[in-house]
Amino acid sequence: MRVGVLSGGGDCPGLNAVIRAIVRTGAAEYGYEFTGFRDGWRGPLEGDTMPLDVQAVRGILPRGGTILGSSRTNPLGEEAAAGGRSGLERIRDNLANFGVDALVVIGGEDTLGVAARLHGEGLKVIGVPKTIDNDLSATDYTFGFDTAVNIAMEAIDRLHTTAESHHRALIVEVMGRSAGWIALHAGMAGGANVILIPEQPFDIEQVCAWVQHRFQTRYAPIVVVAEGAHPKEGSEELLTQERDAFGHVRYGGVGQMLASEIERRTGKEARATVLGHVQRGGTPTAFDRVLATRFGIHAIRAVADGAFGSMVALRGTEIVRVPIAAATSELKLVPRERYAEAELFFG
Repeated sequence: MRVGVLSGGGDCPGLNAVIRAIVRTGAAEYGYEFTGFRDGWRGPLEGDTMPLDVQAVRGILPRGGTILGSSRTNPLGEEAAAGGRSGLERIRDNLANFGVDALVVIGGEDTLGVAARLHGEGLKVIGVPKTIDNDLSATDYTFGFDTAVNIAMEAIDRLHTTAESHHRALIVEVMGRSAGWIALHAGMAGGANVILIPEQPFDIEQVCAWVQHRFQTRYAPIVVVAEGAHPKEGSEELLTQERDAFGHVRYGGVGQMLASEIERRTGKEARATVLGHVQRGGTPTAFDRVLATRFGIHAIRAVADGAFGSMVALRGTEIVRVPIAAATSELKLVPRERYAEAELFFG
């Protein structure tokens, strides 16, 4: 059997660990051969491949990024392309031309949404959940999340000392378009004085009150905010007109907006730090390496069992299989009770 592998969407630490585990397990246990598709769905859409064997995956376990490359290409938007074929038809034809019998798709909500559609069209697909936002339903954790949280936590630790040296309020903007898991975990671990997430629209007056209270204790405040967080009023000001291939609005500017408002309303100096893609890069943590490796092992075993249309997921400490369609049907958001735990330490 020949198995195709692709990684789509934003990159994250642990992708290479998954690819390595898929190839090494598949070759050792089943004698499978592999074809790597470059840059997410662009690879099977355009027939762009690379060799993927045991030699190709040696030494990649600790490396960030993905040796296959990634993109946010949406083949569902490629209707009536060259030769009058839709994106799905082009993928189906290219898989057949390369002799690919099954496809392992590593990605988040959008990438796996395409995989679910392909499965509905009769293609043999297995999903592996990947997102630093940790917002995929049906799995307790996704690899890349732990690394992103640790990167953000270390930044917060470092910013505490400079904030107090200059008696400034420092705002740390982290990733999280629709879900605030990174902000919540990094903020709690880093001792932030305020944490703002997309699930809970914030009151700027209350934020400023917490900032003032922190200054009154002779300490400088740290505010952690997810990029998708927004005030109860005026949230449209934080949206750009740009959208990605899947139609998602690109957020930006909430950190700077908070810094400006805090300065204006409190008279205290405030600065914003945007961590951005720093959270995606570099060496994965031990947790992410192990989780990614286990996902890869169980993904290729799902191929061997013919469990197509399923996604591997973490439930407790066990790796289980769930329908891809169910895993992508809704986002996993931060529950109100989890945010309430963090609120105990605000101000």
